[in-house]
Amino acid sequence: MTTTEQLYRLYQKHPHISTDTRKIAPGSIFFALRGDKFDANTFAQQAIAAGAAYTVIDNPAYSLGEQYILVNDVLSTLQDLARYHRRQLNIPVIGLTGTNGKTTTKELINAVLSQHFNTYATQGNLNNHIGVPLTVLSIDDTHQAAVIEMGANHQKEIELLCSISQPTHGLITNVGKAHLEGFGGIEGVKKGKGELYDYYLTPRPPEGGARGVVFVNSDDQVLMEMQQARGLKNIVLYGNNNPANLISGQLIENSPYLTLQWTNNTTGESYQVQSQLTGAYNLDNILAAICIGVYFKLSVKQINAGIAGYQPKNNRSQITQTAANTLICDYYNANPSSMFAAIENLGRIKADYKVLVLGDMFEMGQQSAAEHEAVIKKALETAVDERIFIGGEFYNAEKSIGHGPWSMDKKIIFYPAVEEAMAGLTANPIKNATVLIKGSRGMALERLVGLF
Repeated sequence: MTTTEQLYRLYQKHPHISTDTRKIAPGSIFFALRGDKFDANTFAQQAIAAGAAYTVIDNPAYSLGEQYILVNDVLSTLQDLARYHRRQLNIPVIGLTGTNGKTTTKELINAVLSQHFNTYATQGNLNNHIGVPLTVLSIDDTHQAAVIEMGANHQKEIELLCSISQPTHGLITNVGKAHLEGFGGIEGVKKGKGELYDYYLTPRPPEGGARGVVFVNSDDQVLMEMQQARGLKNIVLYGNNNPANLISGQLIENSPYLTLQWTNNTTGESYQVQSQLTGAYNLDNILAAICIGVYFKLSVKQINAGIAGYQPKNNRSQITQTAANTLICDYYNANPSSMFAAIENLGRIKADYKVLVLGDMFEMGQQSAAEHEAVIKKALETAVDERIFIGGEFYNAEKSIGHGPWSMDKKIIFYPAVEEAMAGLTANPIKNATVLIKGSRGMALERLVGLF
């Protein structure tokens, strides 16, 4: 069997890793991963034919020569190779996780740090047990910093991803209600996300000592309690007005783009920056990026340029202007925490006519009915003009709670599926409105955009 050190020498000569035969780069190393519905060992020969220099397999039946590297388990080999490569890198690596805002915060940090450093950041959604190793293996000796996003839907996952990415600096954006089915409830989520903080409790081999710095939102009581319970030493705070913060900030405007004022509490100087983000909930994400920029001694001009220049994409807090409406497209994902924040934000935005279009939240487990009912009630209590709920979970929740006398004056409609919503919106188009479209990715709410 090939050792990690031997494989690493091949990787140094062929530093491009592939796991998809449809995207083979000439001279790359193909890792034949197994999935629930596929076994990429069967594509090993195809990968070589497509130009891969080597293919890593764990089924000896597909070993056809020197280009076929046989290992015990392809996935663990990929992870071990990433760990080995990470140990060769002597750069700051910022690892972040959280229930909401991970990707936006990662992109903002990258936008800020890239004003000064050659920074590598997680691409797309490569934030799991496969994506994080691929991210680490994409960092080369030209990079001066890295930002690695870590996602999880069960406990011990962040622990694993930290062991691979070995972040020198850490950040949890928040802890909320998401993946409740896998985590086993909100306490399970807290424990799972807290594995990032746990990583900083153990000495860093071989030299020992603290692993690095943790950035904490001082306005988030849950995060403050989590870091205090662990007795973390190297803490840098950011938030609204805690005097211990490295930087503090507050919103000046949200209509719909965010403008904020922030203060470097070390110098006492205050500055203003306008972003291309909507959603008051993004204030914390922006402040995290500013804090990290200040910590790494970037200039105010560089920090503000990074914040102002970042354009949201992938349907996360993304504003789309159509001929008839202003759309807030936020349907990449959804959970109760992010739903509440998005609903509250639409309620605060200055607009003549406001419409909520909300799709089902997935992976809620046994709490699904209660959480969907809570979102309905939140929507009914919020100052908007129309409320549209889509999906079987919302449809069933409506049957459970009924409209009741407290909601008789609310304009509200429920559709059991997106197809029915499309028909309804076609028959009764919405015009001259600011519309929030939010739901779990599996709802594919992008199908609605053309109807607005």
